[in-house]
Amino acid sequence: MPDLVRPGLDVLMSGINPSLWSVVVGHHFARPGNRFWPALHDSGFTDRLLRPEEEHELLAAGVGITNVCMRGTARADELDRAELRAGRLQLEAKVAHWQPRCLAILGVTAYRDAFERPGATFGLQRETVAGTPVWVLPNPSGLNAHFQRADLARVFAELREFVVRERAAPRP
Repeated sequence: MPDLVRPGLDVLMSGINPSLWSVVVGHHFARPGNRFWPALHDSGFTDRLLRPEEEHELLAAGVGITNVCMRGTARADELDRAELRAGRLQLEAKVAHWQPRCLAILGVTAYRDAFERPGATFGLQRETVAGTPVWVLPNPSGLNAHFQRADLARVFAELREFVVRERAAPRP
């Protein structure tokens, strides 16, 4: 899966890894039932509900997409800690290169394992990546029953509000 990135992003959204379906169709968060696209729309990141094949339109909204690990799997729990930690190093390099205003990791368990932060919770983290604030969001996969669509919209909106405040602040 190629990254969806450009300079000057407000937020770089990092999934855990692509689903097998996303790999087949060549679009991020493409698996039917994934709630990423509704969460972006419901939270105000996009003015309409985009389809995965319209992912390029996110760049105009200041949003990019990458993954911690690039290997496609049926379930994120098929990745082991070593693979997540190796992916973290690649993600850190991408953040250092592209310098988004914020890095959002979609999946607290993967964040805990990849970044070796066992006590991490959702929201803004104390640690940064290459000086970039890190925000942890729930995994929007339809397999994650802990967060419903309204819950995802609420936490994505909290990130959007943070990004708007960051955009208004002068960059060093």
